[in-house]
Amino acid sequence: MKMLRYVLTRLATMFGVLIVALLITIALVNSSMDVILENGIAHQVRSEIVADTAIVGSFATPTELDEYIASKIKERTLLLGLDKPWWAPERVFQSLYKIILLDFGRATFLSSDTGSASVADILAERLPKTILLFTTATIVILLIGIVLGALASSRAGSAVDRLTSAFAVVSSSFPVWWVGLLMIFTFSFAWHVFPSRATPDVAADDPSYIGSLLYHMTLPLITIVLIGFGSWSYIVRNFMVGILQEDFIAAKRAIGLSRRKIVYSYALRNAAPPIITVMALSLSGSLGGAIITEAVFDWPGMGRLYFEAVTVMDLPVIIGATYVLTVLFLASVFIADILYVRFDPRTGTQ
Repeated sequence: MKMLRYVLTRLATMFGVLIVALLITIALVNSSMDVILENGIAHQVRSEIVADTAIVGSFATPTELDEYIASKIKERTLLLGLDKPWWAPERVFQSLYKIILLDFGRATFLSSDTGSASVADILAERLPKTILLFTTATIVILLIGIVLGALASSRAGSAVDRLTSAFAVVSSSFPVWWVGLLMIFTFSFAWHVFPSRATPDVAADDPSYIGSLLYHMTLPLITIVLIGFGSWSYIVRNFMVGILQEDFIAAKRAIGLSRRKIVYSYALRNAAPPIITVMALSLSGSLGGAIITEAVFDWPGMGRLYFEAVTVMDLPVIIGATYVLTVLFLASVFIADILYVRFDPRTGTQ
């Protein structure tokens, strides 16, 4: 019962955070979006009427035609509620309702690979690729970092420990875009091992698309892992060094358990809660901060989509991408909270 109450409380809190994030996003972009929508309506109505020669020929003078076009623009503007200011409560609630139901409207400039201008279709096409790249990279980083960090903590002060700490400092000092450019220059232009662009050069409906996608993903994946696993091993090492000095670890040594079993079965389990927290924030942060990485490698994911949307000020896409990335962040934090309680039940009973 306590666990259920804890889960419901966390869900309610995160829903509140999501609503606040959406309100801030609406406040930042809706004023500009109204201008874009009004211009788009005017252009669309005028194009539709001018293309219909029967309608154009029914007017005796150009003035009558202009008045008819203006009336149709006003009619469609009223239909969308654009006659009211964006901060009007009914418009704010309507915007929130549509966004929560994933109704983001149509993109102003961008489109999906299949030619769809629906923001939902564009996001559905890009999101899986970002999740594929950064989730895979995070898992590999975690596996390498935990193993190396646990090894370094069990041999504190040794050459392995010093080497791990030094690599963590060096690797985390370089920005991922700079390392990415070096990797592209080395493995694409100098050695011709991987393509310079991570976007597959075959159609999405081609049977070889998946293989091509994974091949193009290899270079950005190696770069992200190379940058990330050193700092992760250092984090795990610092978490576990203190735990290895605890009395219960001394008791395990006294009864003759091997160092490997003590480190990976007992010390690592006790270090799991803070590691899980950092892992969740790292994964959600990598998904949200993928803009530069994907732009450098031209990976067709959410980060590059965000970059393209900001470049051309495609506000419906910006709102949709912000919503999706916020939901992913909150979901990862929620999962981390549940896992935290699993490893430390005292957390959910306070």
